Amino acid sequence: MLESEVSEKRAKHLGYMVVLASWLAVFCLFGYRATFSVLQGPMAKNLGWSASRLTLGYSLMMSVYAVTAFFSGMIIDKWGTKPAYFLGAISGSLGFLITSFAKTYISYLLPYAVFAGIGTGMLWVSSTVSVRKWYVGKAYATMWGMAFMGAPVAQVILSLGAKQVLATMDWRFAMRILSLVVFIALIIATIVAKKNPEYYGLSPFGLDTIKPREVSSNNREWSIKQAFSTFPIWGAIIAFLTSMVAEFLVWTQIVKYWTSDCNLSLSTATNLYVVIGIAGIFTMPFMGFIADKLVSKLKNETKARKLMITFAPITGVIACIVLMTGKGAAILSIVSCIIFAVYWAIEPGGVAGYAASVYGNKTFGKIWGLSTLIVMGIGPAFGSFMGAYLYDISGNYFNSLKFATASFLVSAIVALFLPLSIGKNKEALDK
Repeated sequence: MLESEVSEKRAKHLGYMVVLASWLAVFCLFGYRATFSVLQGPMAKNLGWSASRLTLGYSLMMSVYAVTAFFSGMIIDKWGTKPAYFLGAISGSLGFLITSFAKTYISYLLPYAVFAGIGTGMLWVSSTVSVRKWYVGKAYATMWGMAFMGAPVAQVILSLGAKQVLATMDWRFAMRILSLVVFIALIIATIVAKKNPEYYGLSPFGLDTIKPREVSSNNREWSIKQAFSTFPIWGAIIAFLTSMVAEFLVWTQIVKYWTSDCNLSLSTATNLYVVIGIAGIFTMPFMGFIADKLVSKLKNETKARKLMITFAPITGVIACIVLMTGKGAAILSIVSCIIFAVYWAIEPGGVAGYAASVYGNKTFGKIWGLSTLIVMGIGPAFGSFMGAYLYDISGNYFNSLKFATASFLVSAIVALFLPLSIGKNKEALDK
């Protein structure tokens, strides 16, 4: 607990500003993902490129994003999130702006991959880790759920906004508007962002709800070599990676699935896509609340996070099955969107919460940065490309969705076998 009422009020204010900055960062990060699914159809029609050629740009962007995320983790451990958000504002806005002038394939690939990749790479680890550094134990998932609401809000507002622009303008103008949105949002995030709680002489919220052994672990310093010589981080990476393969396959291709396989209009498909975002606005904080309640009930954060990230990909499996059997039927499509929103609310923050509960907060930035490098360097690029590739060779998205279903299932199985502690390796590392 904090020492005085004044410091407690100040700490709460600082913590809320961290969550607000993270909300804005997540809003911009997922704005890139949400709008790509809407923009790729008009881009393909205008430029005459196949789905796989266009998606390769997104895949390369995610690879650059992954490399950048590793360095952003080290920045956060030392200086907090302000530098990361500022770099994200400059590079992220240039990603949309320069790409909007593309006329040749290389003039699309390079700016989108490099500028958008660096810009978005500065946002995920910084937003996730900054919230975790301020909130632990039963306080973490609820506050991360609030911050992560920026993702579905982006999916709703930016998808509908892009759709409206496309109805009267073209994809180039839509990208220029998005460039301005990203710049303004991330400059605000830079201004309101705060350093790590230790800088202000404060402890993370929720520290009093975790066991003494976990408090000690929370303050431990890990080298990359030490952390990555233990199994829990690799188990978390594999579980997260296989989910990301499936997730990004669905996110980048679902609008085209509805328009090509189910013969829905782009307007109707975009509206269905927005349902995921609308549902996510409610599932993000609700599932965070449920996760923290589970921590309180089990009195073991690691076990609670493990159960949640086992449950999440199972919902992904169910959503894919509903999506395939529904074949564009309105009710079943909406049901699948709501189930996807439940998955989405749990998995990304849940895996980070599991890993942080095992390795602590002090050097979690670089640990999660390297984990993100591995996961995001492979998962989104591979998943989105496979979705488009399987479509190109078969002419429909049925095999793509079966691939996503299998990947979600592997994630659930791996999560089920995640350990609750480092075990004997920890004793050796402590010597």
